[in-house]
Amino acid sequence: MVDVAGKNEERREALATGKLRLRKTTVDLLREGKTEKGDPLAAAEVAAILAAKKTSEVIPLCHPLPISEVKATGKIVDDGVIVEASVKATAKTGVEMEALVAAAVYLLTVWDMTKQYEKDDAGQYPFTAIEEIRVVRKVKSNVHE
Repeated sequence: MVDVAGKNEERREALATGKLRLRKTTVDLLREGKTEKGDPLAAAEVAAILAAKKTSEVIPLCHPLPISEVKATGKIVDDGVIVEASVKATAKTGVEMEALVAAAVYLLTVWDMTKQYEKDDAGQYPFTAIEEIRVVRKVKSNVHE
């Protein structure tokens, strides 16, 4: 782990995005609210928040951070689901990993809750894919500004 003891606490923000590619028939079920396991986007929002808070437990060299806010918002698009996950904290190190983990877990949760519609006859997922998870914004500002 990197020693951050000498660094000042600053306001930290990060925004990560990602996409889950789904079959059109699955997207239609999402739009109609007809998925058997319930509302995947609502469950994914809660899962993303929990995941951001647990990032230091699953990525070995991440510092545990006093997260002040996590938001994960999904949007159904014609070929799947897009997520934006934002994380805020006042800390000595950034929150990019927390935002990335939140985005990834959001999409994994939607996949889990829709996988029965995505399988082909052999039980495989030839179309489904998580794509383009990335940090789109990172902000650091002085606490006293």
